[in-house]
Amino acid sequence: MSSLNRVSSTVLVKKQILDYLKEGRLKFEPSIDSLQLQSHSVDLRLGYTFMVPKLWRMTERGREAFMIDYLDDGEKFDIFELEHKQFFDLLPKESVVATSLEEVSIPDDLMAVLYPRSSINRKGLSVDLTGIIDAGYEGRLLIPVTNNTTSQVIRLYPGERFCQLVFYPLNQSIDVVQSRWHKKDLIVGRLREKRKVEEELIVKGEIKKLKEKYSLERKENGEGLSR
Repeated sequence: MSSLNRVSSTVLVKKQILDYLKEGRLKFEPSIDSLQLQSHSVDLRLGYTFMVPKLWRMTERGREAFMIDYLDDGEKFDIFELEHKQFFDLLPKESVVATSLEEVSIPDDLMAVLYPRSSINRKGLSVDLTGIIDAGYEGRLLIPVTNNTTSQVIRLYPGERFCQLVFYPLNQSIDVVQSRWHKKDLIVGRLREKRKVEEELIVKGEIKKLKEKYSLERKENGEGLSR
């Protein structure tokens, strides 16, 4: 009997997670260890990559501060790749984006929710997760981290257990749509184009036009999001 037929609870428990792992339908690379498998979740370890937001840049007009803009595709982060035995010092009130150590592969009949571990919050860190991981997702996860203290530097070590995944079975399998963060990036061009059109309409304040263009009725008729 497959894992899909065995799942009856709202949240997968340890035995059901193990079933998915043994069948190779739920995957982690590198593989998770016994310390990461909890009674109804899987702990993820902190990875080696940290993205630090840039605050300014030099332009023809002078020192220009960065701002968030839908239509600005410029690189806004300095990316730091740590080596073996290196750490990352997070400054007071500093916010960065880290990656998970593991690449995850979620089957098409599960979704997951990413939560911070309570021990991380007690260190003075704010891990702004609580996000949905779509069915069919493949790749590492991005983890926004903030040092909430006013004067303490918090040292982060790759490999420490940092957040946890809780898995929810779906009533039926779905057609997987790859995002630009997926490991198997098959239709990234089309997705970026649709995102670009959406953002341009938002910037112009044309919400009504946005709703009309991507209405569910048009999608069901082979239009809207499918184009």
